[in-house]
Amino acid sequence: MTAPTRPILPTSLVGSYAQPDWLIDRARLADRFPPRVRAKELWRVAPELLPQAQDDATLLAVRAQERAGLDILTDGEIRRESYSNHFATALEGVDVDNPGTALDRSGHPNPVPRITGPISRPAPIQVDDLHFLRSATDRTIKMTVPGPFTMSQQAQDDHYGDPGAAAMAYAAAVNAEIRDLFAAGADIVQIDEPYMQARPDAARAYGLEALNAALDGVTGTTAVHICFGYAAIIHERPEGYSFLPELAGSPVKQISIESAQSDLDLGVLSDLTDKTIILGVLDLSDPAVESPGVVAGRARRAFERIPPEQLVLAPDCGLKYLPRESAFGKMRALADAAKRLRAEIRSGGEGVPTER
Repeated sequence: MTAPTRPILPTSLVGSYAQPDWLIDRARLADRFPPRVRAKELWRVAPELLPQAQDDATLLAVRAQERAGLDILTDGEIRRESYSNHFATALEGVDVDNPGTALDRSGHPNPVPRITGPISRPAPIQVDDLHFLRSATDRTIKMTVPGPFTMSQQAQDDHYGDPGAAAMAYAAAVNAEIRDLFAAGADIVQIDEPYMQARPDAARAYGLEALNAALDGVTGTTAVHICFGYAAIIHERPEGYSFLPELAGSPVKQISIESAQSDLDLGVLSDLTDKTIILGVLDLSDPAVESPGVVAGRARRAFERIPPEQLVLAPDCGLKYLPRESAFGKMRALADAAKRLRAEIRSGGEGVPTER
């Protein structure tokens, strides 16, 4: 199936959409840090019926994105308890039944996979999810995978004795998964690396090398998402990114950043003019739905640094923790803002550069 041509300023989720209350215990989900090992107790549906229920909820998420008017669709990460544990706990070489402990980005200790042997990926992990998404829509589709550096930070290493070696082992597994996802029909694959922002020194020391290894030999359109954490959990926002210009030399084609909640100084984009920027323009710290005009204003701030042809408009982070009504309203405001901006560009309207 050939994806349709995308318009200027395409819109997309970063990855997750709000899961239904009948599928997962959202109160329990919000009352804890994102799980790194399995958290099967969160699901409301009996194990034998869970795959069918997750399929149904995924279809609802896809239809919601279509109705809202998004151009690039994800599966909403509906089958996941967190953005990373779905993949990380499917690898060999890690013990999730006898977990270790690692500090979350806020300094909170969390149960995590314990690395007890060589990390490997025995089989594709998300290809079936990709096939399901592809069968559900004819729009451009994106699948997300956790990054090797972030997974290495969310694990207790009892095998390698070297954090760089552990990250590179994760990178090999991610590389194999990305290749399989593109072979299965993904249009875009996004790597989630929030811990590059949280731990910039380690990211410079070996994280960037691991990310580049995960992208080695990959020819499809790839993205990397770096954020300040879920707004529902991490409330304080820094004034700027501690790790971002370093990605200028990476082979990744798109970089996803947040700017709405933090009111980010977009001067940082001047270091990334060769990349497509997935710009977060939805504030997820407030469930109130912004007007399309507010969202469009946030996007216009980037036009002085990056031409509209190199921008994708998105939420700051995943919509996982928002009420479903709020998540849908924000998606619709995002799509409506993009339509408004496209009309301005066509007419050479105020605030949009006509030449660059």
